[in-house]
Amino acid sequence: MLWERPQCVRVRREDTGRECYSNRDALLDDYTPKELVGRDAELQQYHSALQPAIYGEQPNNIFLYGKAGVGKTAATRFLLNKLQGDAEQYDDLQVNSQLVNCDGTDSSYQVAVELVNRLRDIEDQISESGYSRSQVYRLMWNEFDDLQGIVLIVLDEVDHLEDDSILYQLSRARENQHLEKSRVAVIGISNDLSYRKRLSPKVRSSLCERSISFSTYNAQELQQVLSQRRDVAFKEDTVDDAVVGLCSAYGARESGDARKALDLLLKAGDVARDENAEEVLERHVHEGRKLLEREEVAQGIANLNEQERLMVYAVATYAAEGSTPVRSTDLYERYESLARSSGRDPLSSRWMREHLDELAMLGIISVEKRNEGAMGGMYRVHELEQDLKVVVDALKETIDNAGLHASVRQVAESD
Repeated sequence: MLWERPQCVRVRREDTGRECYSNRDALLDDYTPKELVGRDAELQQYHSALQPAIYGEQPNNIFLYGKAGVGKTAATRFLLNKLQGDAEQYDDLQVNSQLVNCDGTDSSYQVAVELVNRLRDIEDQISESGYSRSQVYRLMWNEFDDLQGIVLIVLDEVDHLEDDSILYQLSRARENQHLEKSRVAVIGISNDLSYRKRLSPKVRSSLCERSISFSTYNAQELQQVLSQRRDVAFKEDTVDDAVVGLCSAYGARESGDARKALDLLLKAGDVARDENAEEVLERHVHEGRKLLEREEVAQGIANLNEQERLMVYAVATYAAEGSTPVRSTDLYERYESLARSSGRDPLSSRWMREHLDELAMLGIISVEKRNEGAMGGMYRVHELEQDLKVVVDALKETIDNAGLHASVRQVAESD
Protein backbone atom coordinates (compact mmCIF):
# COMPACT_ATOMS: atom_id res chain seq x y z
CA MET A 1 0.00 0.00 0.00
CA LEU A 2 1.33 3.43 -0.94
CA TRP A 3 1.15 6.46 1.30
CA GLU A 4 -0.90 9.11 -0.52
CA ARG A 5 -0.47 12.85 -0.23
CA PRO A 6 -3.44 15.18 -0.68
CA GLN A 7 -3.53 17.03 -3.95
CA CYS A 8 -2.75 20.72 -3.76
CA VAL A 9 -2.01 23.53 -6.12
CA ARG A 10 1.66 24.46 -5.94
CA VAL A 11 3.06 27.81 -6.92
CA ARG A 12 6.57 27.68 -8.28
CA ARG A 13 9.04 30.22 -6.93
CA GLU A 14 9.70 31.31 -10.50
CA ASP A 15 6.06 32.27 -10.87
CA THR A 16 6.17 34.67 -7.91
CA GLY A 17 8.74 36.93 -9.53
CA ARG A 18 12.11 36.90 -11.22
CA GLU A 19 14.31 34.26 -9.61
CA CYS A 20 18.07 34.25 -10.21
CA TYR A 21 18.80 31.15 -8.11
CA SER A 22 18.55 27.58 -9.31
CA ASN A 23 20.12 26.01 -6.15
CA ARG A 24 20.90 28.56 -3.44
CA ASP A 25 22.12 25.80 -1.10
CA ALA A 26 25.24 25.44 -3.26
CA LEU A 27 26.55 28.64 -1.66
CA LEU A 28 26.10 27.39 1.91
CA ASP A 29 28.84 26.09 4.20
CA ASP A 30 27.70 22.44 4.27
CA TYR A 31 27.60 22.01 0.48
CA THR A 32 30.21 19.59 -0.89
CA PRO A 33 30.94 20.10 -4.62
CA LYS A 34 31.53 17.20 -7.00
CA GLU A 35 35.04 18.50 -7.57
CA LEU A 36 37.17 20.70 -5.32
CA VAL A 37 38.98 23.56 -7.06
CA GLY A 38 41.69 25.95 -5.96
CA ARG A 39 43.38 23.48 -3.58
CA ASP A 40 45.37 21.26 -5.97
CA ALA A 41 48.61 21.07 -3.96
CA GLU A 42 46.84 20.46 -0.65
CA LEU A 43 44.54 17.81 -2.16
CA GLN A 44 47.50 15.96 -3.62
CA GLN A 45 49.21 15.76 -0.22
CA TYR A 46 45.97 14.82 1.51
CA HIS A 47 45.14 12.14 -1.07
CA SER A 48 48.60 10.64 -0.67
CA ALA A 49 48.22 10.52 3.12
CA LEU A 50 44.87 8.70 2.85
CA GLN A 51 46.01 6.33 0.09
CA PRO A 52 46.88 3.37 2.41
CA ALA A 53 43.21 3.14 3.45
CA ILE A 54 42.17 1.93 -0.01
CA TYR A 55 44.49 -1.08 0.49
CA GLY A 56 42.91 -1.82 3.86
CA GLU A 57 45.94 -0.39 5.65
CA GLN A 58 45.85 2.10 8.49
CA PRO A 59 46.86 5.56 7.22
CA ASN A 60 48.97 7.91 9.30
CA ASN A 61 47.20 10.33 11.57
CA ILE A 62 46.74 13.58 9.64
CA PHE A 63 46.55 17.13 10.96
CA LEU A 64 45.38 20.01 8.79
CA TYR A 65 46.37 23.56 9.71
CA GLY A 66 45.33 26.91 8.29
CA LYS A 67 43.12 29.92 8.85
CA ALA A 68 39.34 29.69 8.78
CA GLY A 69 37.79 29.43 5.33
CA VAL A 70 40.79 27.99 3.47
CA GLY A 71 39.14 24.69 2.58
CA LYS A 72 40.30 22.28 5.31
CA THR A 73 36.88 20.91 6.19
CA ALA A 74 35.64 21.06 2.60
CA ALA A 75 38.69 19.09 1.42
CA THR A 76 38.11 16.53 4.17
CA ARG A 77 34.47 15.97 3.26
CA PHE A 78 35.32 15.81 -0.43
CA LEU A 79 38.15 13.26 -0.10
CA LEU A 80 36.35 11.09 2.45
CA ASN A 81 33.29 10.94 0.21
CA LYS A 82 35.55 9.87 -2.67
CA LEU A 83 37.39 7.36 -0.50
CA GLN A 84 34.23 5.73 0.81
CA GLY A 85 32.74 5.66 -2.68
CA ASP A 86 35.84 3.95 -4.07
CA ALA A 87 35.97 1.52 -1.13
CA GLU A 88 32.45 0.28 -1.96
CA GLN A 89 33.88 -1.31 -5.12
CA TYR A 90 35.78 -3.87 -2.99
CA ASP A 91 33.96 -6.58 -1.08
CA ASP A 92 36.82 -7.04 1.37
CA LEU A 93 37.17 -3.36 2.32
CA GLN A 94 35.19 -1.34 4.84
CA VAL A 95 35.93 2.35 5.36
CA ASN A 96 33.92 4.36 7.89
CA SER A 97 34.45 8.02 8.77
CA GLN A 98 32.95 10.13 11.54
CA LEU A 99 33.32 13.91 11.80
CA VAL A 100 32.94 15.57 15.20
CA ASN A 101 33.13 19.34 15.61
CA CYS A 102 34.90 20.02 18.91
CA ASP A 103 33.49 23.53 19.26
CA GLY A 104 30.86 22.74 21.88
CA THR A 105 31.94 19.11 22.29
CA ASP A 106 35.09 20.24 24.02
CA SER A 107 36.25 17.34 26.21
CA SER A 108 37.62 13.92 25.31
CA TYR A 109 34.80 12.33 27.30
CA GLN A 110 32.14 14.19 25.28
CA VAL A 111 33.83 13.27 21.99
CA ALA A 112 33.87 9.59 22.97
CA VAL A 113 30.18 9.71 23.94
CA GLU A 114 29.38 11.42 20.63
CA LEU A 115 31.24 8.71 18.68
CA VAL A 116 29.50 5.88 20.55
CA ASN A 117 26.08 7.40 19.87
CA ARG A 118 26.87 8.02 16.20
CA LEU A 119 27.41 4.29 15.76
CA ARG A 120 24.44 3.07 17.81
CA ASP A 121 20.73 2.86 17.16
CA ILE A 122 18.67 5.60 18.78
CA GLU A 123 17.31 3.25 21.47
CA ASP A 124 20.85 2.31 22.56
CA GLN A 125 22.22 5.85 22.98
CA ILE A 126 24.20 6.63 26.14
CA SER A 127 24.03 9.81 28.20
CA GLU A 128 26.86 12.22 28.97
CA SER A 129 26.76 11.25 32.64
CA GLY A 130 26.69 8.03 34.62
CA TYR A 131 29.74 6.45 32.98
CA SER A 132 33.39 6.67 33.82
CA ARG A 133 35.79 7.71 31.06
CA SER A 134 37.22 4.18 30.88
CA GLN A 135 33.71 2.74 30.42
CA VAL A 136 32.92 5.16 27.60
CA TYR A 137 36.22 4.36 25.88
CA ARG A 138 35.49 0.63 26.18
CA LEU A 139 32.08 1.13 24.56
CA MET A 140 33.77 3.18 21.81
CA TRP A 141 36.30 0.41 21.08
CA ASN A 142 33.49 -2.13 20.85
CA GLU A 143 31.63 0.02 18.32
CA PHE A 144 34.79 0.53 16.26
CA ASP A 145 35.63 -3.19 16.23
CA ASP A 146 32.10 -4.02 15.09
CA LEU A 147 32.82 -2.00 11.92
CA GLN A 148 35.67 -4.40 11.03
CA GLY A 149 37.62 -2.07 8.80
CA ILE A 150 39.31 1.32 8.57
CA VAL A 151 37.81 3.93 10.90
CA LEU A 152 38.73 7.57 10.26
CA ILE A 153 37.88 9.95 13.10
CA VAL A 154 37.79 13.60 12.04
CA LEU A 155 38.07 16.10 14.89
CA ASP A 156 37.20 19.47 13.40
CA GLU A 157 38.33 22.52 15.41
CA VAL A 158 40.36 20.08 17.52
CA ASP A 159 42.09 22.99 19.27
CA HIS A 160 38.84 23.53 21.22
CA LEU A 161 39.43 20.31 23.17
CA GLU A 162 40.19 21.03 26.80
CA ASP A 163 42.23 17.83 27.14
CA ASP A 164 44.10 15.58 24.71
CA SER A 165 43.20 12.16 26.18
CA ILE A 166 41.12 11.16 23.15
CA LEU A 167 44.08 11.82 20.84
CA TYR A 168 46.33 9.57 22.89
CA GLN A 169 43.73 6.82 23.14
CA LEU A 170 42.91 6.79 19.42
CA SER A 171 46.54 6.89 18.32
CA ARG A 172 47.48 3.97 20.63
CA ALA A 173 44.31 1.89 20.14
CA ARG A 174 45.96 -1.08 18.37
CA GLU A 175 49.16 -0.92 20.40
CA ASN A 176 47.17 -1.02 23.63
CA GLN A 177 45.09 -3.92 22.26
CA HIS A 178 41.80 -2.05 22.37
CA LEU A 179 41.02 -3.05 18.77
CA GLU A 180 41.33 -6.41 17.02
CA LYS A 181 39.23 -6.18 13.86
CA SER A 182 39.49 -2.47 13.00
CA ARG A 183 42.18 0.12 12.51
CA VAL A 184 41.63 3.74 13.49
CA ALA A 185 43.31 6.95 12.35
CA VAL A 186 42.76 10.54 13.47
CA ILE A 187 42.28 13.53 11.21
CA GLY A 188 42.62 16.75 13.20
CA ILE A 189 41.59 20.12 11.78
CA SER A 190 42.77 23.33 13.44
CA ASN A 191 42.91 27.05 12.77
CA ASP A 192 45.67 27.35 15.38
CA LEU A 193 49.08 26.81 13.78
CA SER A 194 50.69 26.40 17.21
CA TYR A 195 48.19 23.81 18.46
CA ARG A 196 50.60 20.87 18.29
CA LYS A 197 53.01 22.63 20.67
CA ARG A 198 50.32 22.65 23.37
CA LEU A 199 49.87 18.88 23.31
CA SER A 200 51.47 16.79 26.04
CA PRO A 201 54.79 15.17 25.08
CA LYS A 202 53.31 11.64 25.17
CA VAL A 203 50.53 12.65 22.75
CA ARG A 204 52.96 14.35 20.36
CA SER A 205 55.08 11.22 20.42
CA SER A 206 52.19 8.81 19.84
CA LEU A 207 50.46 10.76 17.06
CA CYS A 208 53.28 10.52 14.48
CA GLU A 209 51.00 12.60 12.33
CA ARG A 210 51.42 13.94 8.85
CA SER A 211 50.83 17.71 8.83
CA ILE A 212 49.31 19.51 5.85
CA SER A 213 49.21 23.30 5.77
CA PHE A 214 46.43 25.09 3.89
CA SER A 215 47.40 28.56 2.68
CA THR A 216 44.90 31.37 2.22
CA TYR A 217 43.24 31.60 -1.18
CA ASN A 218 44.50 34.16 -3.66
CA ALA A 219 42.13 36.02 -5.98
CA GLN A 220 42.58 33.54 -8.83
CA GLU A 221 41.84 30.54 -6.62
CA LEU A 222 38.81 32.26 -5.11
CA GLN A 223 37.55 33.01 -8.61
CA GLN A 224 37.78 29.28 -9.41
CA VAL A 225 35.80 28.41 -6.27
CA LEU A 226 33.13 31.05 -6.84
CA SER A 227 32.79 30.28 -10.55
CA GLN A 228 32.19 26.64 -9.76
CA ARG A 229 29.54 27.43 -7.14
CA ARG A 230 28.01 30.15 -9.35
CA ASP A 231 27.35 27.59 -12.09
CA VAL A 232 25.42 25.39 -9.64
CA ALA A 233 23.69 28.04 -7.53
CA PHE A 234 22.44 30.46 -10.18
CA LYS A 235 20.55 30.21 -13.43
CA GLU A 236 22.55 30.57 -16.59
CA ASP A 237 23.53 34.12 -17.56
CA THR A 238 22.31 35.69 -14.29
CA VAL A 239 25.77 36.21 -12.73
CA ASP A 240 28.59 37.29 -15.02
CA ASP A 241 32.35 36.94 -14.50
CA ALA A 242 32.70 40.57 -13.37
CA VAL A 243 30.48 39.90 -10.34
CA VAL A 244 32.42 36.73 -9.49
CA GLY A 245 35.69 38.62 -9.93
CA LEU A 246 34.56 41.43 -7.63
CA CYS A 247 33.55 38.99 -4.86
CA SER A 248 36.87 37.16 -5.31
CA ALA A 249 38.88 40.37 -5.15
CA TYR A 250 37.18 41.45 -1.92
CA GLY A 251 37.71 37.98 -0.42
CA ALA A 252 41.41 37.87 -1.34
CA ARG A 253 42.09 41.41 -0.17
CA GLU A 254 40.38 41.04 3.19
CA SER A 255 41.23 37.52 4.33
CA GLY A 256 41.71 34.91 1.61
CA ASP A 257 38.68 33.22 3.21
CA ALA A 258 36.51 31.31 0.70
CA ARG A 259 33.63 31.22 3.17
CA LYS A 260 33.48 35.01 3.31
CA ALA A 261 33.74 35.32 -0.46
CA LEU A 262 30.90 32.84 -0.88
CA ASP A 263 28.87 34.69 1.76
CA LEU A 264 29.33 37.87 -0.26
CA LEU A 265 28.13 36.19 -3.46
CA LEU A 266 25.18 34.75 -1.54
CA LYS A 267 24.29 38.12 -0.06
CA ALA A 268 24.55 39.78 -3.48
CA GLY A 269 22.17 37.15 -4.86
CA ASP A 270 19.73 37.75 -2.00
CA VAL A 271 19.82 41.50 -2.62
CA ALA A 272 19.11 40.93 -6.31
CA ARG A 273 16.25 38.57 -5.50
CA ASP A 274 14.75 41.03 -3.01
CA GLU A 275 14.80 43.62 -5.80
CA ASN A 276 13.11 41.15 -8.15
CA ALA A 277 16.10 41.59 -10.48
CA GLU A 278 16.80 39.20 -13.35
CA GLU A 279 20.58 39.45 -12.89
CA VAL A 280 23.05 39.87 -10.05
CA LEU A 281 25.03 43.04 -10.72
CA GLU A 282 28.15 44.62 -9.23
CA ARG A 283 26.01 47.12 -7.33
CA HIS A 284 24.34 44.17 -5.60
CA VAL A 285 27.79 43.02 -4.47
CA HIS A 286 28.56 46.46 -3.00
CA GLU A 287 25.19 46.55 -1.22
CA GLY A 288 25.67 42.98 0.01
CA ARG A 289 29.09 43.85 1.37
CA LYS A 290 27.63 46.71 3.40
CA LEU A 291 24.96 44.40 4.82
CA LEU A 292 27.53 41.75 5.75
CA GLU A 293 29.70 44.34 7.48
CA ARG A 294 26.68 45.46 9.48
CA GLU A 295 25.87 41.90 10.46
CA GLU A 296 29.49 41.25 11.45
CA VAL A 297 29.64 44.34 13.66
CA ALA A 298 26.27 43.53 15.22
CA GLN A 299 27.39 39.98 15.98
CA GLY A 300 30.70 41.19 17.40
CA ILE A 301 28.92 43.58 19.77
CA ALA A 302 26.37 40.90 20.71
CA ASN A 303 29.25 38.66 21.84
CA LEU A 304 30.57 41.30 24.26
CA ASN A 305 29.71 41.30 27.95
CA GLU A 306 27.50 44.08 29.29
CA GLN A 307 30.38 46.15 30.72
CA GLU A 308 32.10 46.13 27.32
CA ARG A 309 28.87 47.12 25.58
CA LEU A 310 28.55 50.04 28.01
CA MET A 311 32.06 51.15 27.05
CA VAL A 312 31.17 50.98 23.36
CA TYR A 313 28.00 52.95 24.14
CA ALA A 314 30.09 55.62 25.88
CA VAL A 315 32.38 55.97 22.84
CA ALA A 316 29.30 56.08 20.56
CA THR A 317 27.84 59.01 22.50
CA TYR A 318 31.00 61.04 21.95
CA ALA A 319 31.05 60.01 18.28
CA ALA A 320 27.47 61.23 17.91
CA GLU A 321 28.49 64.56 19.41
CA GLY A 322 31.42 64.85 17.02
CA SER A 323 33.75 64.88 20.02
CA THR A 324 36.10 62.06 19.12
CA PRO A 325 38.86 61.18 19.59
CA VAL A 326 37.98 61.31 23.29
CA ARG A 327 40.47 61.10 26.14
CA SER A 328 40.32 58.15 28.55
CA THR A 329 39.49 60.36 31.55
CA ASP A 330 36.45 61.88 29.83
CA LEU A 331 35.38 58.52 28.45
CA TYR A 332 35.53 56.94 31.91
CA GLU A 333 33.19 59.58 33.33
CA ARG A 334 30.64 58.88 30.58
CA TYR A 335 30.99 55.10 30.97
CA GLU A 336 30.67 55.37 34.77
CA SER A 337 27.45 57.38 34.40
CA LEU A 338 25.95 54.91 31.91
CA ALA A 339 26.90 51.94 34.08
CA ARG A 340 25.19 53.41 37.14
CA SER A 341 22.13 54.28 35.04
CA SER A 342 21.88 50.65 33.99
CA GLY A 343 22.09 49.47 37.61
CA ARG A 344 25.64 48.13 37.33
CA ASP A 345 28.72 48.92 39.35
CA PRO A 346 31.33 50.46 37.02
CA LEU A 347 34.71 48.83 36.67
CA SER A 348 37.84 50.71 37.71
CA SER A 349 39.54 52.94 35.16
CA ARG A 350 42.39 50.43 34.93
CA TRP A 351 40.00 47.61 34.02
CA MET A 352 38.27 49.87 31.56
CA ARG A 353 41.59 50.49 29.77
CA GLU A 354 42.19 46.74 29.46
CA HIS A 355 38.73 46.16 28.02
CA LEU A 356 39.19 49.06 25.60
CA ASP A 357 42.37 47.44 24.33
CA GLU A 358 40.40 44.24 23.67
CA LEU A 359 37.70 46.21 21.85
CA ALA A 360 40.42 47.79 19.72
CA MET A 361 41.74 44.34 18.80
CA LEU A 362 38.22 43.45 17.62
CA GLY A 363 38.16 46.55 15.43
CA ILE A 364 35.17 48.13 17.16
CA ILE A 365 37.06 51.13 18.50
CA SER A 366 40.59 52.49 18.10
CA VAL A 367 43.08 53.40 20.80
CA GLU A 368 45.90 55.87 20.23
CA LYS A 369 48.60 57.02 22.63
CA ARG A 370 49.57 60.68 22.50
CA ASN A 371 52.44 62.58 24.07
CA GLU A 372 52.24 66.34 24.46
CA GLY A 373 55.56 66.62 26.24
CA ALA A 374 56.24 68.07 29.64
CA MET A 375 53.17 70.33 29.56
CA GLY A 376 50.52 67.89 28.35
CA GLY A 377 52.00 64.53 29.30
CA MET A 378 51.02 61.17 27.84
CA TYR A 379 47.42 60.09 27.44
CA ARG A 380 45.19 57.82 25.34
CA VAL A 381 42.37 58.77 23.00
CA HIS A 382 39.59 56.62 21.53
CA GLU A 383 37.41 56.66 18.44
CA LEU A 384 34.60 54.53 17.05
CA GLU A 385 35.89 52.42 14.14
CA GLN A 386 32.49 51.23 12.90
CA ASP A 387 29.44 52.96 11.47
CA LEU A 388 27.64 54.85 14.24
CA LYS A 389 24.14 53.77 13.16
CA VAL A 390 25.18 50.10 13.03
CA VAL A 391 26.72 50.31 16.50
CA VAL A 392 23.73 52.10 18.03
CA ASP A 393 21.32 49.55 16.53
CA ALA A 394 23.43 46.69 17.92
CA LEU A 395 23.39 48.33 21.38
CA LYS A 396 19.59 48.56 21.58
CA GLU A 397 19.25 46.38 24.68
CA THR A 398 22.11 48.18 26.45
CA ILE A 399 20.59 51.56 25.56
CA ASP A 400 17.21 50.42 26.88
CA ASN A 401 18.86 49.44 30.19
CA ALA A 402 21.08 52.52 30.59
CA GLY A 403 18.73 55.06 29.07
CA LEU A 404 18.83 56.88 25.75
CA HIS A 405 21.61 59.46 25.82
CA ALA A 406 20.61 62.74 24.20
CA SER A 407 23.53 62.58 21.75
CA VAL A 408 22.36 59.37 20.09
CA ARG A 409 18.60 60.01 20.14
CA GLN A 410 18.41 61.07 16.49
CA VAL A 411 20.55 58.14 15.37
CA ALA A 412 18.61 55.60 17.45
CA GLU A 413 15.23 56.82 16.24
CA SER A 414 16.12 57.03 12.54
CA ASP A 415 15.18 54.22 10.17
